[in-house]
Amino acid sequence: MPNKMLKFVSVDQRMPEKRDAEDRRHDFGEIYGDYSTAGAEEQASRCSQCGVPYCQIHCPLQNNIPDWLLLTAENRLEEAYEVSSATNNMPEVCGRICPQDRLCEGNCVIEQSGHGTVTIGSVERYITDTAWEKGWIKPIKPKRELTQSVGIIGAGPAGMAAAEELRKKGYQVHVYDRYDRVGGLLIYGIPNFKLEKDIVARRAQRLVDSNVTFHLNFEVGREATVEELREKHDAVLIATGVYKARDIQAPGVGLDNIVMAMTYLVASNRKGLGDDVPEFDNGTLDAEGKNIVVIGGGDTAMDCVRTAVRQGAKSVKCLYRRDRDNMPGSIREVANAEEEGVDFVWLSAPEAFDGDGVVKTVRGHRMRLGARDATGRSSPLPVEDSTFHLDADVVIKALGFDPEPLPELFACPDLAVTNWGTVKINHRTLMSNLDGVFAAGDIVRGASLVVWAIRDGRDAAASIDRYLQARSGEVGASASAQAA
Repeated sequence: MPNKMLKFVSVDQRMPEKRDAEDRRHDFGEIYGDYSTAGAEEQASRCSQCGVPYCQIHCPLQNNIPDWLLLTAENRLEEAYEVSSATNNMPEVCGRICPQDRLCEGNCVIEQSGHGTVTIGSVERYITDTAWEKGWIKPIKPKRELTQSVGIIGAGPAGMAAAEELRKKGYQVHVYDRYDRVGGLLIYGIPNFKLEKDIVARRAQRLVDSNVTFHLNFEVGREATVEELREKHDAVLIATGVYKARDIQAPGVGLDNIVMAMTYLVASNRKGLGDDVPEFDNGTLDAEGKNIVVIGGGDTAMDCVRTAVRQGAKSVKCLYRRDRDNMPGSIREVANAEEEGVDFVWLSAPEAFDGDGVVKTVRGHRMRLGARDATGRSSPLPVEDSTFHLDADVVIKALGFDPEPLPELFACPDLAVTNWGTVKINHRTLMSNLDGVFAAGDIVRGASLVVWAIRDGRDAAASIDRYLQARSGEVGASASAQAA
């Protein structure tokens, strides 16, 4: 068979067709089309099959990227899906929302050589979308059913990944979530133009069809305490994510129409799902015809500005205290936002909010970059006498997230947390200070990427399996001793 790889010299990089910016400003549909089979094969064939695959090294899941690119180029798509799904519980989700420009694609060897990265994320999405279309993805049927059960608190990406891995091993899995749908941030935090909800819903349905039991609208601490869940299950996993929004301290921050990013995004996503959303219907959380100012520079801020554009905002401005090169979010997302008409006000920060009961103006000041801080980015410093004003009918604060106070929220005062409020665990076993209670995802590492949540959920499932198997061995040994 002739070599189908290393075509990067003769084949140019080509993303799937991207909708025109003016067209996509008016709806929440995904902005990228799908590869044709020939297009996916051609782009996969550009891979250089490196001896040291930096794309794989820089993927949190350690996905076997060169292998499934080779299989795609050879039109062996079912095998490509098997390889892809062996390390990733949601390849089609990661293919859509991972910041590939900072992870796999940003570290692609041919990108570094100047030939343009392999379009890894788009091929990943194509492989799994094809697998769904062809019916290759089926409910989980474990080789044997185990009597032990695991309770998972949180139906977001970490909880879903852990549930799948545990179910494969035959455990009875129960997932508890305070929301009315499975998916957590994937459903309520990420807009449709990045991740359409049916993509998440079919993953959730597969878990239901695999006999994972979901308990929705279930608030731990109200419907049941952690201690009660410990009595009911052989192990418990805390995978709640982090939802407490960071705030800003500035005069006027308490004015009406200054809202948190998740409040805004949840309202928009719920409206798209067909829910009754009074705060959207009365205009409070609808950007139509308004001057919108978003504060922040991460992916959540990008979701907010691009949502506001689609709602028909009069103007959308994003204030960020550093420059473009120091933004924490995806550069690709910034470019998409700029194409859609978002105005970025770099090196700027708010110093006050003005208005008579309701915000009318953001009073900001310019910033300059100083020495690098602990994150490796340059520290922003205010520039004297640099005040400016921006009209604002709605201000959206997208400043990141911290953990909620779980010991109080879960009625579990004995649960140990760190100084940052994350669950304190043994990083070898992923177990908390409570025997049989594990934790994974953002509630351990702090606000991070979906791909890291999936990795943490998989690792937690493996650790829980080792714990339960060890306990089974101890019980078996004890029973044998008693019989003797």
